[in-house]
Amino acid sequence: MDDSARIKAFIRAEALALGFDAVGFAAPHLAEEARVGLADFLARGYHGDMGWLAERAQSRSDPKELWPEVKSVVVLGMNYGPESDPLPLLDERARGYVSVYARGRDYHDLIKGRLKTLAQKIAARAPGELKVFVDTAPVMEKPLGQKGGIGWQGKHTNLVSRDWGSWLFLGEIYLSLALPEDAGETDHCGECARCLEVCPTKAFPAPYQLDSRRCISYLTIEHKGHIDAELRPLMGNRIYGCDDCLAVCPWNKFAQATREDSFKTRPGLAAPELAALAGLDDKRFRALFSASPVKRIGRDRFLRNVLIAIGNSGEKGLAQAARDRLADPSPLVRAMAVWALKRLDPPGFAAAKARHLENESDADVRAEWRAAFR
Repeated sequence: MDDSARIKAFIRAEALALGFDAVGFAAPHLAEEARVGLADFLARGYHGDMGWLAERAQSRSDPKELWPEVKSVVVLGMNYGPESDPLPLLDERARGYVSVYARGRDYHDLIKGRLKTLAQKIAARAPGELKVFVDTAPVMEKPLGQKGGIGWQGKHTNLVSRDWGSWLFLGEIYLSLALPEDAGETDHCGECARCLEVCPTKAFPAPYQLDSRRCISYLTIEHKGHIDAELRPLMGNRIYGCDDCLAVCPWNKFAQATREDSFKTRPGLAAPELAALAGLDDKRFRALFSASPVKRIGRDRFLRNVLIAIGNSGEKGLAQAARDRLADPSPLVRAMAVWALKRLDPPGFAAAKARHLENESDADVRAEWRAAFR
């Protein structure tokens, strides 16, 4: 075994000892298909208002643009699999559905810490420089993951693993040292299209293509403004993210529950009551979601999502929760309170209109009141 092979074996062993579940090694070059796919995604506007995707597209499509010294990429995956199928929670209409990845502590913190520890071990063993990345950097981690052999991009555009199913967080270490690359993974989706068929908003124009503007994960997390009225009824009780396309994948028959305590569901986040969430002020929102990825979208966008779920619940008893938010300080929240109240209590909505519309200064909220009477 030559020295580069020994270093590679050392890195793999140390990564697994630190709790990573999948380790792959890739050359710092992406296939033309990945670069063309990103360009097409951006040209079609599928990125919505995620302008950062377009701003650093060149760095994203070529690892050497991000760091010219890179000669190898270590791609690492950490399993965050749930203990059971999460989708039955979608039927609990008076409760909110939080995506599996966000039910524990923010994965960025744990994975970045482990990557830095691994980087220190590599630096002490091997010559050269290195850099660590979690998904805040412009790295096309899923194509690199496929190139490194830890999974493949499925028809839903997410990474699928034969060993871990759909539930892998990813991170990367760029090395200035050339190491032997692993054999890339091939596509094992076959004729299956479950992930495409299950999407409630039809966010997949074609296999391996995602229109983020219709994706519930994008709408509830990345999108900052009002959500299109046509999409709201399709969102059900999903208040932060969506797991439908991940959870139905047949490869999850090999999935295992995460062994990381930080990724396990925190009390109260498996299926929180919508009525309680609708009453959160900023202080209580921050306390409830401390160290959670949910915290980053802020209270107002979160309550926008909660009120859409309330409007979709069919639970007349939740009308009061919507009514209480008609005077909320946030126009974004007020507008969705109008929409939810109209769906749950039309007579009460008509009575509330006289009290609130004449005093409403925000154009979007006024438009929401008027739209409800069309």
